[in-house]
Amino acid sequence: MKNKYILLGLSYLAALCSCSDDKAFEPDYLPKITSDHAMTSTVNVAGKHQVIDGFASSDAWTMDYIGKYWSNNAKEGIAKLLFSQKVERGNPEGIGLSMWRVNLGGGTAEQGEASGITDKTRRVECFLTQNGTYDWNKSSGQQYFMQKAKEYGCNNFVLFSNTPPVQFTVNGKGSGNWWNNNLREDCFDDFADFLATVAKHFSDNGYNISYISPLNEPQYSWGGDGQEGCSWQHVHVAKMARALNESLKTKGPENTMMLLAEAAKVPYLYTTDDSWADRANVIPTYFKSDSEHYLGDLERMPKLICAHSYWWDKTWDVLFDSRTKARAEADKYGLKLYQTEWSMLGEGYEDYENYDQATYMDLALSMAKVLHHDLVTASMNSWAYWTTASQEVYSQKSRFYMIRLIPTGGDYGNIADGGTYESSKNLWVLGNYSLFVRPGYQRVDLNIPEGDKKFFGSAYISPEEDKLVVVYTNINDESIQMETSIEGLNKQVVSMRQYVTSSTSDLNEVDEYLKGYIPAKSVVTMVYDLK
Repeated sequence: MKNKYILLGLSYLAALCSCSDDKAFEPDYLPKITSDHAMTSTVNVAGKHQVIDGFASSDAWTMDYIGKYWSNNAKEGIAKLLFSQKVERGNPEGIGLSMWRVNLGGGTAEQGEASGITDKTRRVECFLTQNGTYDWNKSSGQQYFMQKAKEYGCNNFVLFSNTPPVQFTVNGKGSGNWWNNNLREDCFDDFADFLATVAKHFSDNGYNISYISPLNEPQYSWGGDGQEGCSWQHVHVAKMARALNESLKTKGPENTMMLLAEAAKVPYLYTTDDSWADRANVIPTYFKSDSEHYLGDLERMPKLICAHSYWWDKTWDVLFDSRTKARAEADKYGLKLYQTEWSMLGEGYEDYENYDQATYMDLALSMAKVLHHDLVTASMNSWAYWTTASQEVYSQKSRFYMIRLIPTGGDYGNIADGGTYESSKNLWVLGNYSLFVRPGYQRVDLNIPEGDKKFFGSAYISPEEDKLVVVYTNINDESIQMETSIEGLNKQVVSMRQYVTSSTSDLNEVDEYLKGYIPAKSVVTMVYDLK
């Protein structure tokens, strides 16, 4: 059937009729709309695509400090912004993250300055002590946010490691071995046992450890003093995966799977050249049955591969081309795709000429474009932000946070001294998806005939087919009037709520007379209740 839900005329007429006879209705804000900026879109529920597993962020690098040293009010407020699903009078408390990535440190925090990592927030404690025992009181600040996530209804955890414990590394540190793998040849099984043991501990304490990711961005050298890190070639990845497979079967939780391979950028999934033959072309290397490093027969290796959306994210054409190729390569082997890290690492985004003049909403709209292509072009099943909370320094604006931290001493102050925080447009734009597109929702066809790289969207249906969520992004300088049709579903629309993130709105629900308007430079979510 075709169920046409015409929003604008009736709602506006109702508002007009509610006015007194002697005074015309004058809303506080009426978008500037002309007939040239009216569009029609069609949702076809019969055209089904990937099922969404969740939207996530990670606790690297600052959440341990917040959980340990900040006031109860501050850290509770941050947890609420991240995990709460409550909407109070049209105002969401938070963005309802449905997955949470937890950094398993290698012990560089215990080493202190001897670790060689200059930024103390990037040194991380390790549950495994030097004498071979486990101290489950370590990383207590990170554990605080794990508990808060669970309390708010997020119980889908991914444990990820940037380095093996320092006692297992070649140089005795959590980074600095440059292009060489830093895990000692005799410690692959030890590292695997460590990962499985930590996963089992948290599983036994009521946490659903869906995946454990043993390595991060194997294509990079991870030398220097920046953070924990370890370089991996395919031969090392395969050896580690086989060791972890056995450890998870014997020591890990029953349902925890491994997550590979945190590729540093999307093209590493499907392409290679002579200089990257031992690190890239990830999908066929691990899933083509005649590959030397085939891992598709491992019991704890799901038909799933993950990558980060860094660098190849500046323009619509680059996003479309790279995500199209990644999806095509994944389809050859029947794989799901996860996007497990994104922050704005570089500049040169096409929607503003000068980064210095770009607004916070401009930066969030660049993220919205990445989200769109990862979810629609690449049909990824999960999407994750990288550094959840950080200070704003060096004119970086909001490139590296969803929540801005302001230590007591100012932006450059000591994070261990406590402080205040602010939500960002990045947070609320991710919330346009994460709060409403819940695990189990399935992406369905959305056709916008007049859509282009400055106006686009996607649609998602609930498992019970009682809710439909449509997310639009408008990068244009003028508002758009939108009429939405729904096809392929034998149900009626009984109500619709609309939530807007813009320069003046943080995922707030709009009044009745504004439904159907997509403001300039905004992300809009329409939630349809079906019966």
